[in-house]
Amino acid sequence: MTAYEPVGDQRAGSDPAPDSEAGPGPDPAPGPGTGPDPAGYDAVVLAGGAARRLGGADKPGLRVGGRALLDRVLAACAGARTTVVVAEPRPTARPVTWAREDPPGGGPLAALAAGLRHTTAEHVLVVSADLPFLAGPTVGRLLSALAAGDADGVLLTDADGRDQPLVAAYRASALRRELAALARDRAGRSAGATDTADTPDLTGLPLRRLTGALRLTRLPDAVASFDCDTWDDIATARARIREHGHVLDEWISAAKDELGIDLDVDIKVLLDLARDAAHGVARPAAPLTTFLVGYAAGRAEGGPEAVAEAARKAAALALRWAEEAAAEPAPAPGKPDVAPDATPDTRPDA
Repeated sequence: MTAYEPVGDQRAGSDPAPDSEAGPGPDPAPGPGTGPDPAGYDAVVLAGGAARRLGGADKPGLRVGGRALLDRVLAACAGARTTVVVAEPRPTARPVTWAREDPPGGGPLAALAAGLRHTTAEHVLVVSADLPFLAGPTVGRLLSALAAGDADGVLLTDADGRDQPLVAAYRASALRRELAALARDRAGRSAGATDTADTPDLTGLPLRRLTGALRLTRLPDAVASFDCDTWDDIATARARIREHGHVLDEWISAAKDELGIDLDVDIKVLLDLARDAAHGVARPAAPLTTFLVGYAAGRAEGGPEAVAEAARKAAALALRWAEEAAAEPAPAPGKPDVAPDATPDTRPDA
């Protein structure tokens, strides 16, 4: 388990904001320190562990916030040109390339080598499939730090300052160089070995044999580095996303993945619209109006701008509706509260 400590009202998976007492703002726009590698990157997701501390459960398929852990990680690296998952194939929310170390269960180093063979980008994001709070801004921060420096890799450290080499961005050339060196070293130690750099036997070798040979830069992030090794970790992750500061963002992300929607919208605009419709018209008008706004934006085949424009029009209508209601004079005492041409109720029991 990677230790997890709540950090204020921080968003799930976003970067901590040291020395700040304010709540989290919107995700930063891509730019220096936050944006993705402009040359593009590939991702390797290691998802084939035995999960012994979970009693052999299917860890990548365990759900946090209604989504499988693997799908949450795939959403975080959605910007990758190629995403390779090293595990037995399974249904996923996003298309991926499948790979497997030979023999299966050979450990993280062998799995990384198997996944790396399917990548072509120089910058490679390497992550495990049990990171419930990994998100796009953190991925961008890793890649930007890698691109800005000359290190072989940039990895996160957890709340205790420990390196997390499976939440990192690396230079593929450095990984291939050191993996080949490890394969040659093992071949040299094995009489009659026929291993080559193309088919390295890295089974059982610890990941530190690789990272110890690399020049690494470290970024602290107690939240994004939190991984789920035990049932207590799963319970902690499930509880955190339901905290007040995270639940709406988590729900919107889960709903977009479930519906196959890749659209960023201003949640505050939609919440304000729902409030105006509920107060100015009637409470059930809130969900119906937001649905109509989404439908109108879809019909217009627009992006966030179309949603914002439809929301603006609907909010203006709700405001006019409320103003008319406030301007209507109250009926005079003893005078029925009906329009002059209203049809009287002639039912026998009226």
